[in-house]
Amino acid sequence: MVMLFDLFNLPEDVYEVIFATKQQAIVGKLLIREMKKKNGVMNKAEMSEFATLLHDGEMITEIEAPPYMGKKVKLSYNKRQFYDRILTPMKSMGMIDYDLYKKVYRVSDNLNKVLTKIGIMWMQEFRKELTKESKKSL
Repeated sequence: MVMLFDLFNLPEDVYEVIFATKQQAIVGKLLIREMKKKNGVMNKAEMSEFATLLHDGEMITEIEAPPYMGKKVKLSYNKRQFYDRILTPMKSMGMIDYDLYKKVYRVSDNLNKVLTKIGIMWMQEFRKELTKESKKSL
């Protein structure tokens, strides 16, 4: 997944940085909230139940964004798109880990570790001296 952001217009909500649409950000935030209610862990059946509730439009929750602030709303999100656009990217970015042996999903801090690694990679690139080849072209 490619994450593009503007450092001068960085939203305060991390989900709006990570996801392309507000709807995806809402569903991603809701997923993490549900996982935290279960001590940060959901098994495959619970994840499937969550996705099915969304798919059927039976997920009732409060959204912390205008114009829904403080109101209970029904959310609907396609199950296949949930797995393709929400869960899979969250796993690949390190926000959620999947334990293959226990068959459970866990909220993870690997996103922070990866972003730190990317920052170090940039600092190494930033500090590299110009090679003779690139000095000649300047």
